[in-house]
Amino acid sequence: MERDLTPDWILKQTLNLQQTALMSFLKEKESAMGGNGESSEGLTLTVLGCGTMGIAILGGILDSLSTSRSKQSDTAVQDEPKRLPSRFNACVRSSKSAERIKGELGQYEAFKHLTIHQNSNANPTQDADVIIIGCKPHMVRGVLQAEGMQKAVKGKLVISICAGLTEEQIVAFLPSATHCTVVRALPNTAAAVRESMTVIATSPSAPLDQDTDALMTWIFTRIGRVARMPSANMDACTALCGSGPAFIALIVESMAAGAIAMGIPRDDAYFMTAQTARGMTQLILTGGEGGKAEHPAILKDKVSTPGGCTIGGLLVLEEAGVRGTLAKAVREATVVAGLLGEGKGGVNGTRRNLSTAYVLAVVLGA
Repeated sequence: MERDLTPDWILKQTLNLQQTALMSFLKEKESAMGGNGESSEGLTLTVLGCGTMGIAILGGILDSLSTSRSKQSDTAVQDEPKRLPSRFNACVRSSKSAERIKGELGQYEAFKHLTIHQNSNANPTQDADVIIIGCKPHMVRGVLQAEGMQKAVKGKLVISICAGLTEEQIVAFLPSATHCTVVRALPNTAAAVRESMTVIATSPSAPLDQDTDALMTWIFTRIGRVARMPSANMDACTALCGSGPAFIALIVESMAAGAIAMGIPRDDAYFMTAQTARGMTQLILTGGEGGKAEHPAILKDKVSTPGGCTIGGLLVLEEAGVRGTLAKAVREATVVAGLLGEGKGGVNGTRRNLSTAYVLAVVLGA
């Protein structure tokens, strides 16, 4: 059969080819976006001052990304934000810090996507979608006010993990024209073993959008558990979760000392005490009905047999005021955290007078 070469036929064939090409392009674009219209291109995350905590956070993320998705639960995959970090910058000052990062993170497959920058903050920040400020609190002003940094952070998500610095203080380091989202998060030392208790500050007047909130959750659940608290409670959270590990270490050390005094070898005493504490914390978190949390007092009563050794030991602790002393330690650390956040120094030297005045001011609303 002869092919019709009339202008109408040629036009029709041309339009069909264009339509086919367009549909192919749209399908490829949809596939690249994950089928939901959202770009699947990963985020770039930069850590300024990548020390112990920065390494712990990056380690948790790199480990998660290096793990096959088939090994992750369906819930974990469903709860992921629309875009995950896939490229990383770690900013440090010394070659020793750079070597430390390589030594601690080089084991992960995703390490190939991490670039270490020495004495360079502006360019890695400019390239980033998310910035974590992990340097020492007294260095933050200088870092953010360095040449090129104010432009580099504009429009970005800036996460501060610096103890004592509020969101308002960080914003004040930047000119009013620099619009960025600043969120405060407080991980603790247990991030090194992926058991951090991270508290994320919330603000009723400026809530995070759903995607940003999901991203914050994803980042910090790579290193442990996450809770959210109003910014006004962050000093107390610093005391409870930031200073708390030291308080718990003292309790473990004290219990082990008692066991050592009664003849248990030192290493065995520390191991047994640590595991006892670990088991009880797990019971508090999941030992209730249906795997829910259980109140510590209920668990305490369950092991306090009438006339037994446990109740005898508990009474000694109560007579010594251990409960009140530990509670006072958290209150004192809260006061000191607040004073340090105000830029005051030497607060522990006159802590009793300062604490009394501070507590009265809070109670009276002064």
